[in-house]
Amino acid sequence: MELRTLRYFVAVAEELHVGRAAARLHMSQPPLSRAIKRLESDLGATLLRRSAAGVTLTAAGAALLDEARTLLDQAERVRARVAVAAGASTITVGFLSDSADRGATRLATEYRRSHPGVEVRIRDTDLTDPTCGLRTGLVDVALTRGPFDESGLTVHELRADPVGAVLRADDPLAGRDHLTLADLADRRWFQFPGGTDPIWQSYWNGGVAREGPVVRAVQECVQAVLWNGTVGMTPLGHHPPADLAVVPLTDMPPSRVVVAWKEGDPNPLIRSFVHTAVSSYRDGQGQ
Repeated sequence: MELRTLRYFVAVAEELHVGRAAARLHMSQPPLSRAIKRLESDLGATLLRRSAAGVTLTAAGAALLDEARTLLDQAERVRARVAVAAGASTITVGFLSDSADRGATRLATEYRRSHPGVEVRIRDTDLTDPTCGLRTGLVDVALTRGPFDESGLTVHELRADPVGAVLRADDPLAGRDHLTLADLADRRWFQFPGGTDPIWQSYWNGGVAREGPVVRAVQECVQAVLWNGTVGMTPLGHHPPADLAVVPLTDMPPSRVVVAWKEGDPNPLIRSFVHTAVSSYRDGQGQ
């Protein structure tokens, strides 16, 4: 079994859909399907049950998924150790300054444990650059939120968080169990400075052109709500100050926590970081 084939299988097993797995792997569906069938033939076992809705794992497939993840984790550690021995012992990680994330804390613990020889440099960025300096070469990899322009980048989703509207606690809508975007149509929403990724701006404005104060950082967003009654949005689970309330928005797509890096970057420390991030966030689901 080749590691590449195991990566293909893990992608299909995690996505439970060949099309989504192919998109994640940046390949077309036919060669991916052929690779999985060859793997089944080599192992003499059916790994996936296929249907029009997608795929499900057989008992053999579930067993292979556990083993494949272990083998791929070990392979990435080997690459990282060789890179460190060869002198590549530093990686710069960009973080979006949107609040503490328990997933990032777990990732830091796991990465430090499994890569003791690697120095991780951190670059904290404001809300005007969702790629955290990735495009300008200031960081090697970004732990951030989508959506944003992904051209030239590889982006892997780690978690999807539902979002809510941030309002003053005394706002007439603050006591609702939930809201829709239509409920907030006549409100002012915070804006990012000119030149900010328009896909990013559109998401945080609910997909509609809005007017409102320009902000660059999370605390500026909070103050815009407190002082001006501006509408903000935040992933649910983030705890606002006492004078603010967060009301779930039922018609907003979730905010995706993602890890991103430049497409085709051969740096083994990036691959190892991404692999650890995927494993750490997966293991932390439900916590």
